[in-house]
Amino acid sequence: MKKICVIDGQGGGIGSTVIRKLKDVFGETVEIIALGTNAIATAQMLKAKANRGASGENAIVRMAAAADVIIGPLAVVLAHSMMGEVTPAMAEAVSASPAVKLILPLTQERISIVGVCDDPLPHLVDMLIEQHLRPVLED
Repeated sequence: MKKICVIDGQGGGIGSTVIRKLKDVFGETVEIIALGTNAIATAQMLKAKANRGASGENAIVRMAAAADVIIGPLAVVLAHSMMGEVTPAMAEAVSASPAVKLILPLTQERISIVGVCDDPLPHLVDMLIEQHLRPVLED
């Protein structure tokens, strides 16, 4: 069973949306681990039916190394993003992880990714699943 880590911070809204859609599409054929930069984000993702969850730097660093797939907003690879919730160690662990990383082009930081569409979150999550995650899980 593939291990998918969904990482989010602040209120956990992006991660919760992703997890609900993953559960709808894949049910219990994958293990979804909610990793929050804070306890509130983790709690929200657990309410969205993640299989397990943990919060904080050490949890993200340890689980990033063990994941098959990591899903999260752009901020998860940017040190000091999410108003400082993403530590340099978290960003490095996600970036260095051997997992497939599916990054949503959403950020509140002063960064623009040229050539990326401005689709709303539900459309981005559908695209993430159908065009990127499904091929990885079918390997």
